[in-house]
Amino acid sequence: MKIFLSIFIFISSILAHNVLLSPYGKQCFFENLKKDDELAISFQVGSRDPHQSEQYTIDFYIISPNGQQVTKKTNLDHGDEMIKASTSGKYLYCFSNEKSGKVDLDVSFNIHGVVYIDANDPKSDTLDYAIQKLSQLTTDVKAEQNYLVIRERTHRNTAESTNSRVKWWSVFQIIVVAANSIFQIYYLKRFFEVQSVV
Repeated sequence: MKIFLSIFIFISSILAHNVLLSPYGKQCFFENLKKDDELAISFQVGSRDPHQSEQYTIDFYIISPNGQQVTKKTNLDHGDEMIKASTSGKYLYCFSNEKSGKVDLDVSFNIHGVVYIDANDPKSDTLDYAIQKLSQLTTDVKAEQNYLVIRERTHRNTAESTNSRVKWWSVFQIIVVAANSIFQIYYLKRFFEVQSVV
């Protein structure tokens, strides 16, 4: 029973989310951390519209319990951020599209909570600890797969948009070449016509 309880607590500390960030909008979340706990956040920005091929960016920052910015990154299309809690309390992390009126952005992110464990603690060499590590590695693989799905969707949208542009550019070139050919035939025909003066 103790093993199942520890697995449940550990799995509940690892979450995957998907939020829609509106134009000029911001979404904030928080985690309660104890001193020396680690908070790792990985995220990917995309669009749910298959016709959008642009790579969108957002701002990301983390605020400590005393109101100071621990980290701030701007113009990111994806990222992996990790902090170590210097004090216990509520750590706020935000995804911001406040500087841009771009379309609704799809932000997929994963939270990895690593609870500090003292290496000298005799409990750190137990089966519970090994199960927690295995669970963490499994969840990391799942988070990486989610990240790759978003990346694949973004790159597919870009490739399809590029293919469409190449197709229409080719059609335009064919029309220009055909028009040029017709003009040259007409012009050369007139150039070689013999006109007699009566």
